[in-house]
Amino acid sequence: MRQAPFRLVVMGVSGCGKSTLGHVLAARLGFPFVEGDELHSRANVEKMAAGQALTDADRSEWLQSLAGILGQAFAQNSGVIVACSALKKMYRERLRQGAHDVLFVHLQGASSVLTERIKQRPSHYMPASLLQSQLAILESPQSDEWALTLDVLSTPENQCKQVISYLSMLSASPNSSPVSTPMAHD
Repeated sequence: MRQAPFRLVVMGVSGCGKSTLGHVLAARLGFPFVEGDELHSRANVEKMAAGQALTDADRSEWLQSLAGILGQAFAQNSGVIVACSALKKMYRERLRQGAHDVLFVHLQGASSVLTERIKQRPSHYMPASLLQSQLAILESPQSDEWALTLDVLSTPENQCKQVISYLSMLSASPNSSPVSTPMAHD
């Protein structure tokens, strides 16, 4: 029987609720939570705080660090929940280098909702002005990627239930394949 994945990346643009859902999932599943934002270099943080979008090159070392964390969890057959924007398919492929069984939980929502959320967290270095640049480069997970897409308007508790239900379904179905699923709503 196929075992449900233990390595989850909660992904999406700024303001979608990655950290919130990541903490809820970590508490419920008993896995450590890694806040990807805390692993950005000082240069990346300063660049974003100044309203400048990161390039692929800027993200390279950061993605490698996160891939290492996922790979270590895979090697130890342990669980981990990581919050990371993972905006492009090539970023997700990089994250999977050490742990091929990573499930991406994509939080998706309207730009207006995301903008309001960002404005309500003034202590974060990511300004609302960068949201459009993230949305412009976002490549939503496709059918050849192992991903679950959830609506940001769903409560974190309901999102958590949907993820756990999905993991249970995968565990119960030995022939299930890691493919993208349509957006789940409350």
